[in-house]
Amino acid sequence: MATIKDIAKKLGISVSSVSKGLSGASDVSEDTRQLILNTALEMGYVSRRSKTDTNARKVCIFVENMGYERIEQFGYEIIVGFRLAATEKQWDVDIVPIAMDRHFDYDYEEYMTKNNYSAGFLLGFSLHNDFLKQLARTSIPTVLLDNVVYNRYVACVGIDNQQGIVCSVEHLAKLGHTAIAMMNGEMHSRVSQERLQGFKLGMSKCNLPIRKELIAHGDYTASCAAPHIQGFIDNGATAIVCASDLIAHGVLAELYRLGIRVPESVSVIGFDDIPLARYTTPPLTTIKQNRLTIGKSVCMAMEQIMEGNAISRLLLMPELVVRESTGPVKLR
Repeated sequence: MATIKDIAKKLGISVSSVSKGLSGASDVSEDTRQLILNTALEMGYVSRRSKTDTNARKVCIFVENMGYERIEQFGYEIIVGFRLAATEKQWDVDIVPIAMDRHFDYDYEEYMTKNNYSAGFLLGFSLHNDFLKQLARTSIPTVLLDNVVYNRYVACVGIDNQQGIVCSVEHLAKLGHTAIAMMNGEMHSRVSQERLQGFKLGMSKCNLPIRKELIAHGDYTASCAAPHIQGFIDNGATAIVCASDLIAHGVLAELYRLGIRVPESVSVIGFDDIPLARYTTPPLTTIKQNRLTIGKSVCMAMEQIMEGNAISRLLLMPELVVRESTGPVKLR
């Protein structure tokens, strides 16, 4: 199987660059990192720390409402991380996109058994989805991204959403902001609920008032922000915490349209640290999710379930990445 040296030789770049690309280091360009990751998968790269597993398995990744084919899309590095870890275990991986609707026409357990899958990984599913409801009774080892189902055969892997937003609020509070708004995602989303809880906890920890007129919900797209920003400004907000980088991108665009300078008049902070965050104007302060590590952790959790060990939730620590979209509060 391929090594880091083999990948470096094929691409004509240094071994250190390949190593950084495989670990998700920020000083490797997005194009180079995608090339490294794609090549690693094509060549069957296995790290030196991998163990030989003669019990080859077939597993399935189901994806709904999440981009994953290009590195700028949220799901790309999660799936690559999973596939790299699965390759080390000699697992075969299939990816099955699911249509964006609330009805799943066939039984999950029957589908998995019929197609000889040992386990499943689900990304992007909403809490109300019929697919998730079936998982409460499944005996197929399954891992969910962010969503939680209480079943010994089902685990949740994700970032600590609550702590990530607490870090955002604390960062803004240290800069002197007291009137902090939150532009959240869908109300029914578990991720949105946890990030709202984090906002309230962070405001409480910093002894700041939580004002309902400074909290709004959208749909995790850039376009959802525009209707709410003028209201935030009218109610005195000097900073806006966003539940995703895409939402933050929409906030920045609307503030620009209104002639409001960032961060001189209003600070903005996102969540996820997708590649877009580095290239907004100004570059976006955000909460980083190491999506390669999330994918590898999903593989680890899946293996544990298959070995009979029940896992409820595996949460990774978020990281605050400070860029130019946040600054000291402007005295009025």
